[in-house]
Amino acid sequence: MVSYFVRYRGSAANPSAFVAHYRDRHAAILRDLPHIQSLVLHTPVAFRDPFPVQEGGTALLAQIMFENEAALDAALQSEARKKARNDFARFGAFEGEITHEALSAEAIF
Repeated sequence: MVSYFVRYRGSAANPSAFVAHYRDRHAAILRDLPHIQSLVLHTPVAFRDPFPVQEGGTALLAQIMFENEAALDAALQSEARKKARNDFARFGAFEGEITHEALSAEAIF
């Protein structure tokens, strides 16, 4: 299993509209990626850790899963990927850092 993570670290002018656009419109484009197995959206929740930790500041983390690296590479070269990149202009104002990262998963328990 290979996951392609897109992390939006920072803040959107309208956080709920930003996430709603991703869930309701952008996901429909991503559904057309060849070989995609699933899309999971991670959004922040409040927590209280009794130990000092540095919070991540993530506004949205999209996890897009594929069977293997070849499937991911095919998806990244596709027309759907181009459409997804073009759709970003319709997300609304976002200030911060956007990163893309592919990671292999190993379930320990």
